[in-house]
Amino acid sequence: MSKKEKENSRRSFIKNGAIASSFFIVPRNVLGGIGFISPSDQLNLAAIGAGGKGRSDIKNASVNGRERVTALCDVDFSGSAADSVKLFPNAKRFSDYRVMLDSMKDIDAVTISTPDHVHGPAAKYAMERGKHVYVQKPMTHNIREARLLTEMARKYKIVSQMGNQGASNPLLKTVQKWVDSGKLGKIGKVQIWTNRPVWPQGGAMPKPDDSLKPKDLDWDMWLGPAEFKPFTPNMHPFNWRGWWDYGTGALGDVGCHLIDIPFRTLGLKYPTDAECSVASVYTKMWTADYNPEGCPASSFITLHFGETPKSKSKIEMTWSDGGIRPSHPDIIPANEDIGGANSANGVMIIGEKGIITTNINDSSPMMPKLFLNDGTRELGPDLPKDMESEYGHQRLWVDACKAGFKSKEHLGLTSSFDYAGPMTETVLMGNLAIRSYMLRKEDSKGKMEFFARKKLLWDGENMRITNLEEANQFVGRTYRKGWEV
Repeated sequence: MSKKEKENSRRSFIKNGAIASSFFIVPRNVLGGIGFISPSDQLNLAAIGAGGKGRSDIKNASVNGRERVTALCDVDFSGSAADSVKLFPNAKRFSDYRVMLDSMKDIDAVTISTPDHVHGPAAKYAMERGKHVYVQKPMTHNIREARLLTEMARKYKIVSQMGNQGASNPLLKTVQKWVDSGKLGKIGKVQIWTNRPVWPQGGAMPKPDDSLKPKDLDWDMWLGPAEFKPFTPNMHPFNWRGWWDYGTGALGDVGCHLIDIPFRTLGLKYPTDAECSVASVYTKMWTADYNPEGCPASSFITLHFGETPKSKSKIEMTWSDGGIRPSHPDIIPANEDIGGANSANGVMIIGEKGIITTNINDSSPMMPKLFLNDGTRELGPDLPKDMESEYGHQRLWVDACKAGFKSKEHLGLTSSFDYAGPMTETVLMGNLAIRSYMLRKEDSKGKMEFFARKKLLWDGENMRITNLEEANQFVGRTYRKGWEV
């Protein structure tokens, strides 16, 4: 068998999945001693975005060298992406993921850990070429992209996972058990809050200046589908989060962790409506409210959901960011945190008989607590001391890639696109409401007035606001030529 035929056989084996007992390879201990992994057992991995979060994603996906990292793609290898080069010195390097995917046919799966606006285009390009995808949260920059990727994963039989690693936290099962037990009685309300943003947000856009562009940064590739403009200082590598062209604000950052908890445990689907208010900012450029090019310094969102088998009643979900949190419930001791440490981030699931309060983010585990009106209190168990990095979220995806699209491993993933798509759409509904909040038009007297500050009614199946056509422009986005999704 030729080298090409062997590689095609290996890729067909991985793509179609195989029953574990059907491995026809000579036992590893015969070939290379205990711990030896045959090359045909390994997944060929590539990273799109190799710095920052991308470093930990591709590192965890490699499972301590069990899998083979063959390529790294990043717009700037002089920054934190250099750490990935040190980890995987034999991986080929690219600045354009399209070139990487078209030239390296043997890539089986990719991690995508770029700014939010590139998630959808990169994942679409990879899936069209039969690559399994692990995409950082939020799954996409806008609702239309999330629906598209969800449908594409089914069409192309792609093993998918979104990078909200808390979904694989075993303590989430404790929250699920409490919900399923009926201890809370009828659940009617969920409150979610965060101290984000922890980056500049709400003011004037930095002034573009090409003379300040770092020599190693491929700015055109960084912009990707966004409108071209000269280099904007301080946008790369982190402060893009607060600008709509590139980021999705606090909701896209930590909302996919926090909203996941009630969305999953209550079995929620698309919201029926969305409403918001935002903080005002006064600058020389803006007389009030916030710069519509970017996210506000803080916001308050209300979403409503219909009944589900888990909730048995309609649910009102509120979200607040910028450090605004709910009042302390009477049944939780006054000196005790709600949610996480110092009550900075958290979730409360509120029923007629009590409250579940919990938290999850990148730096601290979820610590679920149950408080009932009769004085009963329960705590979640301690996490195992030998817990895998990020709860094994990336490794589980890799195992599913090797098992195949219809395998129990893929069906058991906590954030495959079948789940992560609708949940991401719900997260991004909050941003649709925020962006609609700033819509203005001229009234009969020539004065500019805000006209969209109302409850927006949502047809989730058809992805449309039904009572304000102008708001539907934020379901998708305008793409730069050549980057259309």
